Amino acid sequence: MKALLKKHILLLAFQVVALTAFSGTVHLSVSTQRGQRTIGVGDVFYISYEISNSDATPHQPSSIPGAKVLYFQRTGSSSSYTSVNGVTSQSRSVTYTLTARAEKEGTFQFGPVSVGGTKSNVVSYTVGKSQENNRGNLSSAQMNGNTSKPKFIGKGDGNLFLRASVSKPSAYEQEALVYTVKLYTTYDGIKFIGATAAPKFDGFVVEESKATSVQLSYETYQGKTYATAVIARYIIFPQMKGKLKVTGNTYTVSVDQREYYHDPFWGNMSVSSPLQLNVTPNDLQIDVKGLPQPQPADFSGGVGHFSITSSLANTNLLTNQGTPIVYTVKGTGNLKYLHLPDLNSLFPEQIEVFSPETDVKTEVGASNVSGTATFDYTLMPLETGTYSLPTVSLCYFNPETGKYERASAKGYHLNVAPGKSSAKSQTKDKIRFDSKLMPLEDNLAIDHTPWIRTWGYWTIYVACMVVLLCAIIAYRKRLRDLSDIEGLKSRRAGKIARRRLRKAAECMRAGNASQFYDEMLSALWGYIAHKLKMPTSELTRDNVVQRLESASVPKSVIHKIIGLLDDCEYAKYTPVADNFNMKDLYDQATEVIFDLEGHFRISNKNEDSRDSSIMSVSERLDRDLRSSRELAKDVEAAEKDTTPTPGQEATEENIVEKDL
Repeated sequence: MKALLKKHILLLAFQVVALTAFSGTVHLSVSTQRGQRTIGVGDVFYISYEISNSDATPHQPSSIPGAKVLYFQRTGSSSSYTSVNGVTSQSRSVTYTLTARAEKEGTFQFGPVSVGGTKSNVVSYTVGKSQENNRGNLSSAQMNGNTSKPKFIGKGDGNLFLRASVSKPSAYEQEALVYTVKLYTTYDGIKFIGATAAPKFDGFVVEESKATSVQLSYETYQGKTYATAVIARYIIFPQMKGKLKVTGNTYTVSVDQREYYHDPFWGNMSVSSPLQLNVTPNDLQIDVKGLPQPQPADFSGGVGHFSITSSLANTNLLTNQGTPIVYTVKGTGNLKYLHLPDLNSLFPEQIEVFSPETDVKTEVGASNVSGTATFDYTLMPLETGTYSLPTVSLCYFNPETGKYERASAKGYHLNVAPGKSSAKSQTKDKIRFDSKLMPLEDNLAIDHTPWIRTWGYWTIYVACMVVLLCAIIAYRKRLRDLSDIEGLKSRRAGKIARRRLRKAAECMRAGNASQFYDEMLSALWGYIAHKLKMPTSELTRDNVVQRLESASVPKSVIHKIIGLLDDCEYAKYTPVADNFNMKDLYDQATEVIFDLEGHFRISNKNEDSRDSSIMSVSERLDRDLRSSRELAKDVEAAEKDTTPTPGQEATEENIVEKDL
């Protein structure tokens, strides 16, 4: 019995050992792309799941700390068989790879994950700064005194940058300097390079050089080998002293980027994909020194190293006949900005020198600007004799020695014989007056007073200024009057009422009673609204009476206009309208408007002239009343004549216009 129990215990132990040997495990590991040792922001890295002796499938995580999940897939599998002392065992493993892109800096942990009930280990990874910033850190000593580092815009992993340099960090004014922009890259191919703008050269005169690189060359920089090319080169001339800044421009570069991935069948593979980067070179600061003082009086403005030669075709000349003399300046430097001394002050006064024709031919090289500048003068002897042309000296500043130097062109001896006469032979001292060209008049006054110094001129001037000021004042008053809309309507209230009364007279002649009363009411209410500056919503009898009383209008006139409004409205809206005489209503409207106009004119005058103004207005009212009676007679005659002639109509309208 004991032997049987011992046998079962041993069998159970063997089963426990077998189950332990074949239990599943999950192991996590972190790896980077080929060629990278660290993970930077924007870099792609991998987390591998190695699952042993388990058929369970892991779930894809939706997110991981500090990175973004790109994709998750099975990338490999393996199996093995072992036999020890006749006991055969089998093991198998499956690998899943999680591809992620780092998004922020820091140290992060991932895990544990559970696969089929088995938990994995915990992995940690550190994300540093972007690789493009790390690889773009160039020392200021290596950048020829630059004040900032290369700048990267948009996508990139630090495998491409631009480096700007200048031939000399310190220079003199007008000295030629070479500004170079070089491309550094580790990408397989460059497809396109284009500048989106030009560099900013503050305080420089610039000449662009064509000495750039077409093919890539290799250069070791900070312990790493790059493919390089000079993509831009400029010759710059500082125009002022001080610390001048050169700001780099932005370039667009298209490259082929190689990306690595793991294939479950072929293993690690790579593929080339296009990538576009916008990159800016570093800015530079150049210390510009001023030219030594004092400068020579004949300094030509040239900075560099120059030589000068002269050529004269013939030394035997005739008067009044020109001959060329050519001075040629050769060398390197700012050829376009130098000038020769004034030859008229150097040569004898009997030799006239005309302004030269200048021809500058320069070639912008890799390190400087060289060429020739030709000054073609024309000489014209004015008198016979033997003359000596002195040597012409060119004073320039040599930045290599830091001193002013001179180069001289040889002089000549001239033999001048008589030639044909010419107007040019008349020198300033020998110009004579020719009476045939401009006859001399005997009545020329010695003393002449300009008209601007007379009283008449200033009287007219002051009068014109007064007229101008009056016109300006009147124009500004006119603008103020026009800007006052209510005041303008008030001033034109009588004119508008006369126009509507004219329409009422036409309706009266035509026998159109309804339209007549409409025009009468429009004329009366419109006149009151405009004259008293009342809005339409306030046009009630009580408001009108109150406003007229406040304007000191006589009560008789107020009762007359209110009664006239009542009669017109009563005649318009009642069937007994025939009992009203349209002519009487028309006369009353004309009379009451004239009364109101007279009252408002009187009230606007000064207190001193009140009496005289009232008398003149009263006379004018009497005249208007007489005219209105005559108008009534004309209206009766028009009613009898059913077919008035155009001339008669015009006459009546003129009468209405005159009376109103």
